[in-house]
Amino acid sequence: MSSNLSQPERRWHQLQQQLVDCRQCSRLIAYGQDVAKTKRKSFEDQIYWGRPVPNFGDAPASLLVVGLAPAAHGAHRTGRMFTGDQSGRWLYRALHRFGFAETEAWEQKDDNRLIDTIITAVAHCAPPDNKPAREEIQNCSRYLDATLEHSQARAILCLGKIAWDAIAARTQRSSVPRQTNERRKVPAFAHGASYLTTQIGSRPTSETFVIGSYHPSQQNTFTGRLTEVMFDEIFGKLREKLTEDPNNRAP
Repeated sequence: MSSNLSQPERRWHQLQQQLVDCRQCSRLIAYGQDVAKTKRKSFEDQIYWGRPVPNFGDAPASLLVVGLAPAAHGAHRTGRMFTGDQSGRWLYRALHRFGFAETEAWEQKDDNRLIDTIITAVAHCAPPDNKPAREEIQNCSRYLDATLEHSQARAILCLGKIAWDAIAARTQRSSVPRQTNERRKVPAFAHGASYLTTQIGSRPTSETFVIGSYHPSQQNTFTGRLTEVMFDEIFGKLREKLTEDPNNRAP
């Protein structure tokens, strides 16, 4: 690690290394090692990453994208979040279209760069059937907490209900101006559901916009449950929120 790094940069790099080194969930580690050894036939000539996948992007960042977990033959193979499978193709295309990534590239670990954006996940190891167990999500929760703290994001995109619930458990909906001082519950997950929060974990923060989207999995994109137009609408709202002047809002 470079001695020229600032303290926040050093802490971010330490978090990334802790993620890669984590071996807390024995089921996921064993599954990941087996997948990396047996491989998929179409990738049999490649060396799989085969370990927990770190966050992609540098902190702090205005946008935090939260997914579920690395795909066994996607991010678990390439070593970069949402890289090497069709979900990544959809995500990076949208990120680039709205100025959050330099290109649409999605296939290899070093083929793209994010712009003021971090991509993370609720679980950092590939789970069997894309379904991490509750205790495995809980084991990984400290990394999500740390990522939220370091990112200082002004907007959070939750891809799917599990990501939405994980962020909802760490935030609370801001009170409604001029109506009540009472805090309201976070809305139920739905595509396009959103809220503003001024509390992330135990830390008060400047106003953060949280929005949910269907996950760009093949199960959703192949069936038409999620279309490019629908996905673009989400990113359009994110870009709009992030370009707003917080000091020049209508009362």
